[in-house]
Amino acid sequence: MANKEKLFTEFKAPTTQEWLDKIEVDLKGADFQKRLVWRTNEGFNVQPFYRREDLANLKTPDALPGEFPFVRGNKKDNNEWYVRQNLNVHDAAEANKKALDILNKGVDSLGFRIPKSMCTAEAIETLLDGIYCEVVDLNFRTCPCHVLQLAQVVDAYFTKKGFDKKKLSFTVGFDPIEKMLTKGKNTTPRLADGPKIVELLKDYPKAHVMTVHTETLNNAGAYIVQELGYALAWGNEYLQELVDAGVDVDLAARQMKFYMGVSENYFMEIAKFRAARLLWAQIVKQYEPKDEASCKMTINATTSTYNQTVFDSYVNLLRSQTEAMSAALGGVYSMVVTPFDVTYEQPTDFSERIARNQQLLIKEESHFDRIVDPSAGSYYIEHLTDALAQEGWKLFLKIEEEGGFLEAVKKGIVQDDINATNVKRHGDAAKRKEFLLGTNQFPNFTEKSDGKRPIAPGACACKHGQADQCENPEFKKLETTRLAADFEDLRIHTEETKVPTAFMLTIGNLAMRQARAQFSCNFLACAGYKVIDNLGFKTVEEGVDAAMEAKADIVVICSSDDEYAEYAVPAYKYLDGRAMFVVAGAPACMDDLKAAGIENFIHVRCNVLETLKEYNQKLGI
Repeated sequence: MANKEKLFTEFKAPTTQEWLDKIEVDLKGADFQKRLVWRTNEGFNVQPFYRREDLANLKTPDALPGEFPFVRGNKKDNNEWYVRQNLNVHDAAEANKKALDILNKGVDSLGFRIPKSMCTAEAIETLLDGIYCEVVDLNFRTCPCHVLQLAQVVDAYFTKKGFDKKKLSFTVGFDPIEKMLTKGKNTTPRLADGPKIVELLKDYPKAHVMTVHTETLNNAGAYIVQELGYALAWGNEYLQELVDAGVDVDLAARQMKFYMGVSENYFMEIAKFRAARLLWAQIVKQYEPKDEASCKMTINATTSTYNQTVFDSYVNLLRSQTEAMSAALGGVYSMVVTPFDVTYEQPTDFSERIARNQQLLIKEESHFDRIVDPSAGSYYIEHLTDALAQEGWKLFLKIEEEGGFLEAVKKGIVQDDINATNVKRHGDAAKRKEFLLGTNQFPNFTEKSDGKRPIAPGACACKHGQADQCENPEFKKLETTRLAADFEDLRIHTEETKVPTAFMLTIGNLAMRQARAQFSCNFLACAGYKVIDNLGFKTVEEGVDAAMEAKADIVVICSSDDEYAEYAVPAYKYLDGRAMFVVAGAPACMDDLKAAGIENFIHVRCNVLETLKEYNQKLGI
């Protein structure tokens, strides 16, 4: 007879209060809220632990996959997504050749960015020659003023080839508001084309037309809740426009598609996609569609460029890999992994292959495509989903009170909000409150740029046959400066002008001198300085002499706070202005050291970027 005794029944489950009591003991009087509770940039707190009782009032754990409100995904039996790669089309034949090649290398979704001059039947026929359109997800983008023309050409091509309209999965993307955000150009007259394109493609059940590109906000530095809230408002703006124009709500909602970015915040991004589907379903429901399936949210995820770097660029692979994992676990429709070198060059065949394989790795080898919403039931992720949904909904309602997303863009409300976040994040990066591995934290000491230079965002290609009106914006624009840009500019300037040598004068307490030498090396190497570490010196004179022999431009004394009172002033005087003198740390005797003439101190409260700029100025760089 089988033993039916339940394991661990003799152990009493501790209560939440008992856990808190134990934590308070371990903290030894430190403030629990300050030490362990994380205040997110999204406007809510995250606790250090969660229990089943924390989900008692949440409805999301009771949701089922493939059922309204689709928080757990649009599918019931798998987590498949399209592996997508985008191509900028300059020559239709060349783009076709490349498309056919990558389709044999794991890609099953193609994104074509087409110039207005190629929105012709001949170009599209050449572009799609040999591509089995019924089994490949196709995506087309062009200037907003030519999307209707492109849609007519694509529809004519599919009709000419006799494809089964029910099998064709494709997007002819129409998003005039994005150009208002990125270029400041008034594209509102083009909004009237939206209902025409939707009606033109209404017989294709898997077609998408109205697209919401909040990846643009993500790449401009938006926090997760900002991207979420604005995505809802943006999508609702288009949905309302279509319904007001007489388009059937089921058709209008079905043809919506969201292009969202993915940042490095792993669990928060998973929750973002779950919250987005939940809230979008509620919004569409208010339009009273006949089919509940119309409430599904179709999402293409693209890994961020905002956190990508020029220096130590292979670290970009680590960032985009976790971002891809978040998107996959979040249940997206399709995904683009940004090549690791896109910040400084046209992606190479190698970087594009790696980008494809990053998706194939998690799909074919890690089986992320097999399980629907594996994060469901996680106390932490369910909490994040609910919290993001609440904060995102607040932002959505705020924008609706302003008259809707289009009106908020015209007033510059959206741009001001995102740009302010961008400024704050750059400030946080300068102070290392926000880390960029290999750039403002743990840089590669010996790496040189080797001619690599950051690529500025692309210029607008729509000239309308006259001067580029984008040069005279009618509205405020988003500032899309990558987070690493300030440090990269500083490091490249140092490299091109003069690379100073920083010498670590390590002395005294072994543990403290080693820790401070490592901190100082990382600090100064962020500007591309050559750093020389040492095992330690018996006297400050010995250390200064070694620094002079090494032709040091900067001498950093590394010791304990107590010992600085003994070593710092003698070292400074012995150096006698032959190099810049820096104290690693903020010792209690700092005022006394300043009184002796020492003025340079580096420590965790420093603004790293501004300090390094100041040192460059003092060194004549």
